[in-house]
Amino acid sequence: MRDFAYARAGTAESAVGTLADPGTSVIAGGTELLNWFRLGIAAADNVVDIGGLDELRGIASDGDDLRIGALVTLNEIGEHPLVVQAAGALASACLQAASAQIRNRATIGGNVLQRTRCPYFRAEEPLPWPCNKRDPGSGCTSLAGRHERQAIFGWTQDCVAVQPSDPAVALAMLDAQADVLGPAGPRTIPMREFHLTQREAADAGQPMRETRLEPGELITGYRLPASADGQAYVKVRERASYEYAIVSAAAAVRLDGGLITTARVALGSVAQRPWRLTSAEAELPGTPLTREALIPVIERAMADAAPLPQNGFKVTMARNAAVRALITAGGAS
Repeated sequence: MRDFAYARAGTAESAVGTLADPGTSVIAGGTELLNWFRLGIAAADNVVDIGGLDELRGIASDGDDLRIGALVTLNEIGEHPLVVQAAGALASACLQAASAQIRNRATIGGNVLQRTRCPYFRAEEPLPWPCNKRDPGSGCTSLAGRHERQAIFGWTQDCVAVQPSDPAVALAMLDAQADVLGPAGPRTIPMREFHLTQREAADAGQPMRETRLEPGELITGYRLPASADGQAYVKVRERASYEYAIVSAAAAVRLDGGLITTARVALGSVAQRPWRLTSAEAELPGTPLTREALIPVIERAMADAAPLPQNGFKVTMARNAAVRALITAGGAS
């Protein structure tokens, strides 16, 4: 890790002002940035601490919306009565995201910006193998190497990594908006569009870009519609303690007489962004909340999955996670 200068921001605007310098990074909880420095994933001449900005904290109702500040920790979100009541899938995703110690430090603003857990990307510098995310143009070792945990949607020959954030999946399913502040002023980004697949990034001419954040922009918080629908977050992992998802699914369901009237569902760890099953959402109204009825709907919505040679099992696993999330959200077992 190389030396860097450290300063504390007095306001969100002053923090954004410092980000005009490409050699400046922002730190909040610090659970990701310091690892990036240690591994050589990122480097900075200046680090600006926004952890003391009370304007970026707090959870509150705002009309029909729920407002969550970017500096609210995962534990605070997971245990807050307003979130549990109006956005239960998000509360569950936050509590399943990491160990209790990390959840007490990690912020919701930083969590959605974490980088992939691909082992070829997360190796310590100097890398003993090619990785386009670390050295653009060098190649993707995972494509011809180990890729059991990699993408089944949206990948390219340049990269097959997935976005590992649990809360991002719930936020995308809940139609949340990220409030962003940048040099051009404030704007909002729908969380279902916040991350980019490798294909979307390549089509935009920036194949290694991962989000729609512009240089110098800072997430200040999130707004999401409060919902009375039943919700659930299902995370499939190798161990129940601190571990990243192999696949995950977030769902919200409203029922009438045992039939689905509306439903939303998103998959996690299957692409470089949360994957909304929009065609399933359009087809599910009128469907009974049974495994037998749900499976074919989800399978049709996942027909464009393109698994790699070693991760075809993720198609079945993701389908089952989506079905379980819908059934759980609907109150069945």
